[in-house]
Amino acid sequence: MLSKKIYIEVAPPRLEDNRADYERLLAALPDHRVTGVPLDLLRRLPGILRAAGWRVTVTLGRTNGGWMLQAVEPGDSAGRQFGLAVDAGTTTISASVVDLVAGRVLASAVGENAQAGEGEDILTRLHAAGEPGGVSRLRTVLMNSVNRVAGEAANAAGVAAQEITAVAVGANTTMTHFLLGADPAWICREPYIPAVNSPGVQSAGSMGLAVNPEAVVYCIPGVGSYFGGDAVAGILVSGLHRQEEVSLFVDIGTNGEMVVGNREWLVAAAGAAGPAFENGVVRQGMRAGPGAVERVWIDPRTHRAAYTVMGGGKPRGLCGSAVVDVLAGMLLSGIIDRGGHFCDGREAFVVVPGSEAEYGEDVVITRQDIKNFLRTKGAVNAAVETLLSAVGINTGEIRNFYAAGAFGEHLDVEAAVTLGLYPDLPRERIRLLGNTSLEGARRALLSEDKRRELEEIRRRVTYLELNVSTEFMARFTGSRFFPHTDISLYPSVAKKLRAAGLL
Repeated sequence: MLSKKIYIEVAPPRLEDNRADYERLLAALPDHRVTGVPLDLLRRLPGILRAAGWRVTVTLGRTNGGWMLQAVEPGDSAGRQFGLAVDAGTTTISASVVDLVAGRVLASAVGENAQAGEGEDILTRLHAAGEPGGVSRLRTVLMNSVNRVAGEAANAAGVAAQEITAVAVGANTTMTHFLLGADPAWICREPYIPAVNSPGVQSAGSMGLAVNPEAVVYCIPGVGSYFGGDAVAGILVSGLHRQEEVSLFVDIGTNGEMVVGNREWLVAAAGAAGPAFENGVVRQGMRAGPGAVERVWIDPRTHRAAYTVMGGGKPRGLCGSAVVDVLAGMLLSGIIDRGGHFCDGREAFVVVPGSEAEYGEDVVITRQDIKNFLRTKGAVNAAVETLLSAVGINTGEIRNFYAAGAFGEHLDVEAAVTLGLYPDLPRERIRLLGNTSLEGARRALLSEDKRRELEEIRRRVTYLELNVSTEFMARFTGSRFFPHTDISLYPSVAKKLRAAGLL
């Protein structure tokens, strides 16, 4: 584990044994190389030991070279050990409080990354960081967001912040830099070099995390400027790096990361995609939560939409899964063509009439919404095609397709294939993994072997820089069609369109 508690009975001092209190305590921990102790704890140690009758529980945190003494408590409290797993996304922050003894999640929380006020995308924030005081300002906003979500999770779990002694974080390269307060300026400038890819273990107090200040913080290592620890965590969770067959992993949110390979080789690419599945593409989009339309079905005869709302009640907007459902239904019903144009010349499609909506306004998908979605989808297609072309394989050779994040948690598989978000593979080959960044962080909390595996994955990945790829730009220009410019790549969708007289 990244942090652990051990109940020990320390030999009391006597005239024949005049070792110092700290050395006496270390002698009761013969199997652990303790490399240091916080000064404040050292000052309080004599009083703690004597008040406890020399029976105490020590908390040890894993450092880069051994174990740090984090706390000493009277009595046996080894049954209460807690860690925090965090996914620090560009748009959304997720956190889970983990019982380090049982290895299970006690409670989770999700909230917005308030950095969105500085710009929805990574590049805008990187430019803002270049302003005087920009890095400090953006770091403060991010840490406030993380601490707010972490606090909600801790409250739900019934765990005090002081009891959290280990934190593992999955984040893209830019968010990791902001968490550390490292200068991210060169991430977006050729040749696109981060300040650090593998930051090792830091202390919560030095980072400003609102947990035990002596808690150890492990940031999952990244590979390059746009392929960070969140994507490396995704590889770990998917297990593609241990498989004989070639598989493809894709995580699309505000940024898009993808990797193809098997147990012998891994090649990755990444780039900005726009917040397609985190409420940023459509005007009336929203994050999945109470009031969000989550599922939509369009009657091909009447063109009326039926829907379900998260938490019940009146709809407030559309989350990503609903947008995908609507667009797929519009395409198969002949409301829009493959280029995303309305076939009857209208400017919007009404998903929820104003009389049924919470704010009394029609909830719609507009022509501009569709253009935004196609631009994002085109970036995904172009990146995947460029990556596969670079390694000399085609989609049909992919044994498993792993979809992660919001892109791979709530989307209907058939709707996603219809739009060209997922490849047209046998459906049993398409695996939806959910938030792999958060799950990877949970595994890193609990296992030193998993942390070593993450480091090994990072070293194995060959990273392609799409920012300088003319092939990517050419593919992007021609990929903004449903499901794809080349319909032969999507035989099941072509069959549906032909059956409906739309192809």
